[in-house]
Amino acid sequence: MTTILVIDDDPAIREMIRLALTRGAYEVQEAGNALDARQTIASRAPDLILLDWMMPGQSGFEFARALRRDPEHRQIPVIMLTARDQEEDKVAALEAGADDYVAKPFSVAELLARIKAVLRRTTRDSDGEILAAGTLRLDPASHRLSINDIPLDLAPMEFQLLQFFMTQPERVYSRQQLIDQVWGTGTWVEERTVDVHIRRLRMALEPSGHDRLIQTVRGSGYRYSTQD
Repeated sequence: MTTILVIDDDPAIREMIRLALTRGAYEVQEAGNALDARQTIASRAPDLILLDWMMPGQSGFEFARALRRDPEHRQIPVIMLTARDQEEDKVAALEAGADDYVAKPFSVAELLARIKAVLRRTTRDSDGEILAAGTLRLDPASHRLSINDIPLDLAPMEFQLLQFFMTQPERVYSRQQLIDQVWGTGTWVEERTVDVHIRRLRMALEPSGHDRLIQTVRGSGYRYSTQD
């Protein structure tokens, strides 16, 4: 059974979400703050985290950033829950490491749909041969990436993006085409979200110089190319 950790300091919201997830056949873990959440994850890592932005102590924003720096747990997908719904807030949540963003108040139906979409794209079947570009190697089956045989951890969406790009070299994809191909059609993803994940992917690849593989095509979108 898929396990979801709900991190929110409001017991009423946790209860509402817990009832909805239980009806949806999910197993639910709960935490009212970042400290309890870290202890829960250390004991048993969930398959997905629903994370409130505004919490006492360490905020959800800070928690997401810390999670993405944790090699053992950085692959756990995160959906940020917050009443802050301005574009800059959404970008900030994605920059912090969230895989999706749901603005409060939200309907149960929307939340469940977003959970299913994130789980679908982060746990999709990864059959296929190892992909390589120079010293960069991506293994879809084991979900591992390495450069010069040194493992490199990527957040789930950056891994999915790189995997897609490496299977479609030299083709230019618009932001909407990338959303359809990587996130999946029918999902609630803004085109600005693509830019954020591309930037995060490039930052991860920059130390080795492989960020040059992800090229911006002005007025069109992005292209993966091994040609200088």
